[in-house]
Order: sequence, then C-alpha cells, then structure tokens
Amino acid sequence: MSKPYPIGTAGQKWNEHDVKAWFALQNIKRSYQDEVLEKLPKLTSHFELKQYGALPIDEQRYPLYVLCSKNWHQDKATILVTGGVHGYETSGVQGAIRFMEEEVKHDEGLFSQSFNLIVAPCVSPWGYETINRWNPNAIDPNRSFYADSPAEESAALMKFVASISAEIRLHIDLHETTDTDNSEFRPALAARDATKHTNWNIPDGFYLVGDSTKPEPEFQKAIIDGVEKVTHIAPADDNNQLIGVELEQFGVINYAARELGLCMGLTQAPFVTTTEVYPDSPLVDDENCILAQVAAIASSLDYVK
Repeated sequence: MSKPYPIGTAGQKWNEHDVKAWFALQNIKRSYQDEVLEKLPKLTSHFELKQYGALPIDEQRYPLYVLCSKNWHQDKATILVTGGVHGYETSGVQGAIRFMEEEVKHDEGLFSQSFNLIVAPCVSPWGYETINRWNPNAIDPNRSFYADSPAEESAALMKFVASISAEIRLHIDLHETTDTDNSEFRPALAARDATKHTNWNIPDGFYLVGDSTKPEPEFQKAIIDGVEKVTHIAPADDNNQLIGVELEQFGVINYAARELGLCMGLTQAPFVTTTEVYPDSPLVDDENCILAQVAAIASSLDYVK
C-alpha cells in the first residue's frame, strides 16, 4: 500500500478523467461468448432462456440472461441463484452453469421438482471478460443494489427480479475472495475514493457471508457442512475474524446486506447468503472451486426443502 496507485492524485477522489484513464488500462482476457453464452442453449431442455437486458458498452457482445425453470408452478418455492456479480470471480459463473448442467442430466431435475429455479450465471459480463471487480465506469456492482443504481448490471437484475410475480424463498450469490483483492482492488478503491484501505488477511478456504438482519445460522451451517465434504473451510485469523469481520460461527461472517447495497440484499427472501471461494489456495484447483459452489447451492436447497 506504500506505493502510490498509478491513477489519480493522492488525497483526491477520482474525476471523470481518472475513470477514463483506468478504463483505458483494461483489456479483454477471455471470452464471455465462448465460456458462458455458448453453454446456455444446451440447458434449454429444462430452463427457459430469457434476456433481461444488455450492457450499453456493447449490447451485442454483452447480453444479460437468466434461465428459469420450464416446469414452473406457483405452489413451488422460488429460488434465485446469481453468479458473476464480480466478473473476476470465475467459479461463481462456472459454478452456476455447472449446477444447471447437473439439473439437465436428470429427466426431471434434481431440484426442479421441488423449486422454481431462476439462475443468472453472469451478472457482469464485461467484468468477466476483463477479469474485473468493477464495471466499465469503475463502479462496484456488488455495492450498487439500491434504487436508481449507477451500475447498469445491478439495475438490470433488480428490474428483472421486481418483475417476477412469485416471492423468492432463497437467494444464494456466488463469489470468490482472491489474492488480487489486496494486490489490485483495495489499492484501486483507496485511490478512487481518496481513503485508506489497509490490506486484510485473505482467508485460505471457503466461507460464507450471511445477512446480519436475518442471519439464519442453522441455514449457514448446513451449507458449510455440505461444502466441507468437497473443499476446506477457511479458519479464522488470529483476531477471530475473516476479512476484518468478527466470526459468527465456523466459516461464517455477517454483513448488513441491504445497507451496503449487496446483491444478496436485493430480495425479501428469508434465506440469503453469499459464498466466498478462495481460488488461489494451494489446496484447490479450478474444478474444486466450481464443485464447492455447486455444493453450496445444493446444500442450501436441501436445507430449504
């Protein structure tokens, strides 16, 4: 943190020129078309593919999709799964897709018989391609789920969710905590906002962030127990914290979801959680991270069922 961030003036919040300078440094590193969009039509035996918007930076390149259960019944509980709110968090996107692929492998679906499923696998496709936490305007979509949101990604998803007639019973939002949080994001955040953000200890393992206004500790524990069969759970640091927040129980911390504009706060669902996978751990690989996300979704649904 001692080395100045290369954009902006120390002690001053970024202006429009600084945001443009930051944007100019970003580049395409992978393909939303190849890694996400091409997989979605293969899921339409069980799910209806619905476009709910497109990013104005390039509407043709960045359409926004959800998949909804075809076997939809008003008497079933409705479940929302979101991935890729932060585009750089790969296993959230691929974990959501893998979960749907597992549903399609079974004639009636593993969970489709019990629930109406709504899955938004990649909320921030520009962020996915450029491996970014922020959107093209240097705005964090996962701090922008509130009225008149400045983030197109957040606004589009909120508008779609508001159009759903059914009440959502469960929302699980799939994320990662990576080493770049300390090497890139927190220094950039400090520069953008002209504030000080000291680095935190990156937890080595999976953990959950619950909503402090409705923590549902037994629900969170059921997910931790399910994921622990697949990968390791992050231990607390020497201060009994994860990312600077007091531990609520093994592998779980809580945030004020709606107050902070988090994606998990966008509905009135009684059961909400945010997953956090650590892909930079020497104990995991890409496949293990995807399986951890799938296990988290499945365990949350088993609990609610």
